Amino acid sequence: MPLTGVFFIPSNPNASTALATVTERLNSAFAEEPALLGRWGLDHKLMRDTPSCLPPSTSQRQTVPKLMQFLWLYHYPTHGFIYASQPLDNGNAPAVTTAKATASSSQSSQTTTATTPMIMTTIPHQSTASLYQHFVYACQPFWAPRHTVTVQGGMVYEIGDFRVRVGDVRQTQPAARVRGTVVEIEWRGPSLVSTLSRLYQSRKLKTGKVPGPYSFNEEDDGDDDSGIGLDFPDGVEEADIDAEYVATATLIREFWTKLGVDGAREAILVSDIGKEAKRRLQEMKQQDKQWSSRTGKDDVDQQVDEDPDAGVDVARQYMEVFRFNR
Repeated sequence: MPLTGVFFIPSNPNASTALATVTERLNSAFAEEPALLGRWGLDHKLMRDTPSCLPPSTSQRQTVPKLMQFLWLYHYPTHGFIYASQPLDNGNAPAVTTAKATASSSQSSQTTTATTPMIMTTIPHQSTASLYQHFVYACQPFWAPRHTVTVQGGMVYEIGDFRVRVGDVRQTQPAARVRGTVVEIEWRGPSLVSTLSRLYQSRKLKTGKVPGPYSFNEEDDGDDDSGIGLDFPDGVEEADIDAEYVATATLIREFWTKLGVDGAREAILVSDIGKEAKRRLQEMKQQDKQWSSRTGKDDVDQQVDEDPDAGVDVARQYMEVFRFNR
């Protein structure tokens, strides 16, 4: 589960995008020449609930929009992402804000907008398109498509401990137009969260073996390069995860500042970031407690094929910057 930041540079319909500028800065702003790794892309669809046909009563509070977003990321090919407004138990519950003003001088501040709390889920990739079509046709009275944007033929670069994905964002629905340029900056250096994710998966992949108090090392995962020698999960708390997200956000912002591109909207420390990493930490802590008192060892681990939570943090970031013209 890599730590990332997403930056979106909007452009006017008849103006050129910032893609050429970003690409040129990647080649000139760093001592190390970027390595071109390949291509990437995405597809994002936004839906919004339709307003009620009934006139609002004088005592009824103004409602905030409910949203549903569908996202396909080509570098996570096994599943799609759905981000939807969470139903509120109390209709009078206050709305929460999801957009945050940026502090860096290289970024334009964002207007804070209100929306209901959002909940993330992933589904198999082959089911994502059919589910979207279900909402378009079967749920027309309740949900209305707002826009569809794509990135086709984006480029992937590697510079030191960073992997950078850059591409032009083109709107295909309701009208074809260029929206701007998106840049995803992924930190691939030492990471507590990535190590925790690999450990979580390695526990599930092992059969017929129950580790004791677990220490992550080269023997557990041969491609681990995190350099973190902590015992899991006893040596790690949720506050450590929060601290790493903040520290990595600083590294990503420093990288972005070196590019010197103005007018970008930033999405790094968005709402619910790190939620799955914290849940996994608690699951592993509980698992260790169960293992310490278990006598049988044959029914502990089950084989799994893919990580269903892979990419959820970066999906939240993309959905944050693509929530325009709601």
